[in-house]
Amino acid sequence: MLKNSSKKEEKLYTISELAQEFGVTTRTIRYYEEVGLLAPRRDESGQRLYTRRDRARLKLILRGKRFGFSLQEIKEMLDLYDVDPTQKEQLKKTIEYGERRIAEIEEMIRDLELLKEEMLEYRNRFLAMLEELEGKKE
Repeated sequence: MLKNSSKKEEKLYTISELAQEFGVTTRTIRYYEEVGLLAPRRDESGQRLYTRRDRARLKLILRGKRFGFSLQEIKEMLDLYDVDPTQKEQLKKTIEYGERRIAEIEEMIRDLELLKEEMLEYRNRFLAMLEELEGKKE
């Protein structure tokens, strides 16, 4: 972890440090930068330097991805924080997207339950057929 030489010693992180900490590739972090989710500073040599804020955003991005949100949805939620420091709009949008995602998950669970039942039915039929075939051999 690097330290900035400003009056207030701000912690700065390299792309490699963040990649290692969060278990992602540096390519993934660069992609998040490319799509506007992260905006690191650059030092004199051009090396990317990430602030605590960038680190927090990366953590939220990865959590959002784990929950199944699109990068566009994640960007909208994160950008709202910059516009409204009270976080009301960000919370409203997060709740809206969260409710939509929960409904999608519930539908997926129903679909998986139906698929499971269908597979169990086929398995039972095939087991009965196998028993019948094996019984004919004897």
